Amino acid sequence: MIRLEARVQHSTVWGYSSPLLAVLLTLLTGYILFAALGQSPSEALYTFFIAPIADWYGISELLVKTIPILLCAYGLALCFRASVWNIGAEGQLLMGGVAASAVATLFVHSDSIWAMPLTLLAGIAGGIGWAALAAFMKLRLNTNEILVTIMMNYIALNILLWAVHGPLKDPDGFNFPESALFGDSTLLPVLFADTRLHLGLVFCAIAMALSWLFISKSFLGFQTQVLGQDPSAAKMAGFNQTKLVTLVLLVCGALAGLAGAGEVAGPIGQLVPQISPGYGYAAIIVAFLGRLHPVGITLAGLLMGLIYMGGEMAQIELGLPNAITGIFQGLMLFFLLSCDVLIRYRVRFKRFDKSNSADNTSSSLAPQAQE
Repeated sequence: MIRLEARVQHSTVWGYSSPLLAVLLTLLTGYILFAALGQSPSEALYTFFIAPIADWYGISELLVKTIPILLCAYGLALCFRASVWNIGAEGQLLMGGVAASAVATLFVHSDSIWAMPLTLLAGIAGGIGWAALAAFMKLRLNTNEILVTIMMNYIALNILLWAVHGPLKDPDGFNFPESALFGDSTLLPVLFADTRLHLGLVFCAIAMALSWLFISKSFLGFQTQVLGQDPSAAKMAGFNQTKLVTLVLLVCGALAGLAGAGEVAGPIGQLVPQISPGYGYAAIIVAFLGRLHPVGITLAGLLMGLIYMGGEMAQIELGLPNAITGIFQGLMLFFLLSCDVLIRYRVRFKRFDKSNSADNTSSSLAPQAQE
């Protein structure tokens, strides 16, 4: 028999090294996978991880891909630190995109200086509103936030599809399910010429700095940490659990909503059914891979953005299916969780003694037979 025995004290060094080990194991498995698919492993890995960022434009595209992932991941890290298992960043991102688009379409032919700020605020409000529903159901109805937020992701997706087929559909769009192109006053300004890198990068940097300050320097961050590690201790200390849970969920919703607004007002420029290829789900992996710390999350987010770009490049250059991106994401999460289990637990092998088992069974049945 195999059983896991908790270690009295696990290695701190291995705890911080396990994300790097998970990445290395993912690359090794990818090497084997590409060979099994009949591709040259070295060429395939180069196409996947090096070719997409071989020039400045590629690097700028990497940052464009990474922005929504990081915004979601920073918010999720706060939730996970409080042991609030919010899986709904994807839905909050989508609702942010829908709300932002509803405002942006009002300024299609306007040069108002308020167009972009109102669009971003609408996106933030959409994400907050969607997260507030999950917070209400968790705190007032005692529901499981994992199940609730997962189901709300699908509801948000259907609201998005309804919006692009209904009230936000461009009447002059030849019946395509998309909104009208946003006006220039609504779009996020591009930071560098001949790239798509937009103002969202600045928002991302601000979110990273504020996340670090909240976690490391604020009393609320300390309360959140205590709540996540020992809820009973937080209650004994007089910490307001309702306030803390609501806070982390609403902050996560705000950042995810901002990510959705940044996508529709940034590289896309309109509302379409595919504003996110799963950024909210990828942010969960990024948050854990970065050990719930803003700096680690930033590095993990860049890697995840590179995986998205590499998957697209592999489809074009190598003819591989779209699923290759999800495979690499899944491998990374699998190896990260596996490493964490082995760090925290010791594997014990115990021989199964058939004779003792038979004796125990017969001895337990004997009193029943006498009765």
